[in-house]
Amino acid sequence: MSDYTQVRKVRAIFNPKSGLWWSMVGVRKALDENWDVPGIDLTYQISKNPEDGRDKTLRAIDDGVDTVIVVGGDGMVHSIGGVLVGTDTALAVLPAGSGNGFARHFDIPLTPEKAARVLSAGKRQKIDVGVIGDHPFLVTCGLAWDAALVEEFVKYPIRGILPYVFAGIGKFFTYDPQVFSLTLDGKKLEIDQPLILTIANLTQFGGGAKIAPDAKSNDGELELVAILERDPVQILSQIYKLFDGSIKSVSKVKTWRFKHLKVTRERSEPIQMDGELLDISRDFEIDVWPSSLEVIIPDPEYRNGKWENN
Repeated sequence: MSDYTQVRKVRAIFNPKSGLWWSMVGVRKALDENWDVPGIDLTYQISKNPEDGRDKTLRAIDDGVDTVIVVGGDGMVHSIGGVLVGTDTALAVLPAGSGNGFARHFDIPLTPEKAARVLSAGKRQKIDVGVIGDHPFLVTCGLAWDAALVEEFVKYPIRGILPYVFAGIGKFFTYDPQVFSLTLDGKKLEIDQPLILTIANLTQFGGGAKIAPDAKSNDGELELVAILERDPVQILSQIYKLFDGSIKSVSKVKTWRFKHLKVTRERSEPIQMDGELLDISRDFEIDVWPSSLEVIIPDPEYRNGKWENN
């Protein structure tokens, strides 16, 4: 760790249901080697479920822990990071999920062992957080088909990119779109039956799919992305643009930036926040809390890829 005055008490919280649980012995070894060093008190806990993880994070804050390391996916980052919002305790993420959108945005290595080393030399940075009522989200919030596919995905007994794709295909043909009446920072907008309606704080869903390639983590704004096309042929012919960062060049993709958004829908349906479902009323509001969460990210030399061969 580059500055021991920055980190004194660190707690790593593991998700035993993550796709990399089988390799957690190696992750523990990597954390021991890179974080359990003179000047740092490193402890470990298991998150049995989201509520248990939140409770343990609250206790970590009460114990004076100044860094919580999440070993899991975006769902666990969502639940634990949400507790850390507005506190002096920083969030570090060792990706072990299906999509790892948070880690991909910040160029955190997707191998947890390598991520442990890179983050041990990382820097602290304040980032924005989106919020609906008292429910914060760190990466994205989906309101249309992008929420329905998560509702289908949670039914699958296994995790990974492939089940996520199958869930998306299944919901593509059964999703019933609706009209959204929106007010963005006082300006009214109606979006008629979008396929995707995503609010992005960071750039991507995960798995390399960059729904908002220009999103910044600390600009004090959120980005609304609407995809209006439902033609499967058109979508499949343009899907590569979701992964090469050029999705905004598609004519049926519209984007807006905002600080406050009021949403009115035809009917109430669950939405997804960082891959987790939330039941919510037909009408709700979304805000941004600027610079409200401290995170540990790779420093510039690592983010330029120099860790690849180290």
